[in-house]
Amino acid sequence: METLYDFTLPKGYMDSNGELHRRGQMRLATAGDEISATRDPRVLSNPSYLTIVILSKVITEIEGVPAVTATLIEKLFTADLAFLQDMYQKINDIEPPVMEVTCPECGRIFEVPLNFTEGA
Repeated sequence: METLYDFTLPKGYMDSNGELHRRGQMRLATAGDEISATRDPRVLSNPSYLTIVILSKVITEIEGVPAVTATLIEKLFTADLAFLQDMYQKINDIEPPVMEVTCPECGRIFEVPLNFTEGA
């Protein structure tokens, strides 16, 4: 199973020297990543900061940058942030699970999304 994914940012992170960094790697998220991010004081005071904290945990490398931090993620161009959010969703398969079902009347087979929270 692949757990590390390469990426190239559409715009790139520009460091304080004006150098552009575009290539990096993101790993699959763990439950611990998401739990610890929700406990982060920055997220507690501003829930929209959750994305920044989670991305700073799962991006393992941006080429030529010593460490990926929440502060670095904040400095990304919005196009790059959107790109990384989309990549995070894709590699972590954040789509509702589906189940194949058969219609008892016509016999047609189709997929139905599963909702584990319905009725809770």
